[in-house]
Amino acid sequence: MSLRLMIVDDSRMSRLILQGLILQTHPQWTIVHASSGEEALQLVRENPVDLVSMDFNMAGMNGLEAALALREILPAVPIAILTANVQAAVQGRIEEAGMVFIAKPITASAAAQLAALAGA
Repeated sequence: MSLRLMIVDDSRMSRLILQGLILQTHPQWTIVHASSGEEALQLVRENPVDLVSMDFNMAGMNGLEAALALREILPAVPIAILTANVQAAVQGRIEEAGMVFIAKPITASAAAQLAALAGA
């Protein structure tokens, strides 16, 4: 199954690590990178995606704010917030918004959890 995954993270290294882990098991997927929530919104307006991985702590709008704005554009797209911010309050806000919380560091297990959101 081929799909478009957008990885949103202000850390280029985090984006590349997650991309590498995803492509090991899903080489047919197309990966789109965004370094901020604002950039992610611009990209999905131009070319929709099937799945989103979003960092929480970023300059400008945080990942949850960006994910909520993405939901207005693509209401059915699965969104996972991958973050090292493991505070219960943050996890609760993510889950209340109908998104999936995945704790960093980015591992093969985290990549598998993300892929499972797309039914892969």
